[in-house]
Amino acid sequence: MRPRELGGLEEIFQAYGIRYFTAAKIAELGFTVNTLLDMRDEELDEMMNSLCQIFRWDLLVGERYGIKAAVRAERRRLDEEEVRRRHLLSGDTTHALDALSQEGLSEEPVQQEKEAAGSGGGGVWEMVVAGGRKQRRRKNYKGRSRMASMEEEDDDDETEGGEDDDCGGGGGSERQREHPFIVTEPGEVARGKKNGLDYLFHLYEQCREFLIQVQNIAKERGEKCPTKVTNQVFRYAKKAGANYINKPKMRHYVHCYALHCLDEASSNALRRAFKERGENVGAWRQACYKPLVAIAARQGWDIDAIFNAHPCLAVWYVPTKLRQLCHAERSSAAASSSITGGGTDHLPF
Repeated sequence: MRPRELGGLEEIFQAYGIRYFTAAKIAELGFTVNTLLDMRDEELDEMMNSLCQIFRWDLLVGERYGIKAAVRAERRRLDEEEVRRRHLLSGDTTHALDALSQEGLSEEPVQQEKEAAGSGGGGVWEMVVAGGRKQRRRKNYKGRSRMASMEEEDDDDETEGGEDDDCGGGGGSERQREHPFIVTEPGEVARGKKNGLDYLFHLYEQCREFLIQVQNIAKERGEKCPTKVTNQVFRYAKKAGANYINKPKMRHYVHCYALHCLDEASSNALRRAFKERGENVGAWRQACYKPLVAIAARQGWDIDAIFNAHPCLAVWYVPTKLRQLCHAERSSAAASSSITGGGTDHLPF
């Protein structure tokens, strides 16, 4: 792979002990700087595991830490650039650009600039960098690290109190705050300032529609089409006025929507049971994992194939926790089978 094809990875990786050919393999898998900056630590771990499994590549321990450190450093650098740019653009009484207008700025010229910066031959870091570094300003990474930290908080929080997205701060536009969810039966409309689960599932259908619109626009422009709901889709939804759709919330409940799509009868029964017991939405969310693992067990444990085979789920990434639960249950079932000589459908949680 020639240096110009690394998509800017050489610039953020070189100072962190990551070998050139490791970066080349990452680029060969289709990952770019933009993609890595949008990924959580768990997703970076998955990417590195895929790198080892697909290419049989011996990834050094230092490289694993170096990749995460490089991504964090690049996020900080972009945030600092954004702060400086806002300071320069802001006047005494008003801002030249508000948050919404910044969201509309294109990333494409930056991509071309990154590719041009990597020109030159050779397969080592020195020859990659010899082509010269150009000072770049990417304009569409406002609040990147803030979004990542919010997503991690959302994964740990079983309540609905902290579901703001990245435009909820400072002097930019503020999105309308989303009301919390409560457990509702199918067809039940939540009362007061609450949202029911039918509304939650409807949001996933809206995201899929926004993805289709983004794909159509990309095709018209001759650009690469996203196949799944990515940050690009969430930004498009916000620009279209759907400020109530934000990444942390949609990632938080994607396995609940998966159960609704794959086994609606079980999903409805679970909702009714938790509604009768007066359980909160966090407990319901946790309970949605068990039937999904059972579905995976009946279909060879390939949860990715299950998602990809369903038209509504194919546009969503499999949640890391769901994949881990499937792996753990599969290992447990295999160990139990080897000891007892028979299979088991027991789910130990």
